[in-house]
Amino acid sequence: MMLIPLLLLAVASPATQAMAHTDTACPAKPAPLPAGLGGWVRKQQVRAGASARAATMLPIGTGVAATLMPTPKIAYAVRPEKPGGSVSSGGIFAFTAPAAGRYRVALGSGAWIDVLSGATPVASVAHGHGPDCTGLRKMVDFDLQPGRYLLQIAGNGTTTLPLMVARMP
Repeated sequence: MMLIPLLLLAVASPATQAMAHTDTACPAKPAPLPAGLGGWVRKQQVRAGASARAATMLPIGTGVAATLMPTPKIAYAVRPEKPGGSVSSGGIFAFTAPAAGRYRVALGSGAWIDVLSGATPVASVAHGHGPDCTGLRKMVDFDLQPGRYLLQIAGNGTTTLPLMVARMP
């Protein structure tokens, strides 16, 4: 009798299996977000830019639901280390760091990111994952000086991506 439900789960699609796992594994109230990422819960709709000149400005501390572009339509300022294939999605965003400090880029997927100061990539100082059941999959920290930066997204598997740039407390 127990064999039939297990057999059905074994032949279910990966998406169905993930959905079943998520429904049972996540509590009604998700885990708290890391300090400084409270803006992740409400997201503004934005569209990615196709070039540095057309980069979409991101507000610091506010989550966005970004609509990305097909990789072949993007003119990256600097070729991403992992650009993704012709069926992946990405885009270019800009943000302004108002003060020196540590800034975190939070993503809802494992997409590749580059933060650029002009045409120079900024080295990351920390990487992590968000708490389970929050939709926050990847976090990358950068120590930045005041100024304007580009955020390049590459190799995303879908045309949408929740993301956020926040100054860490």
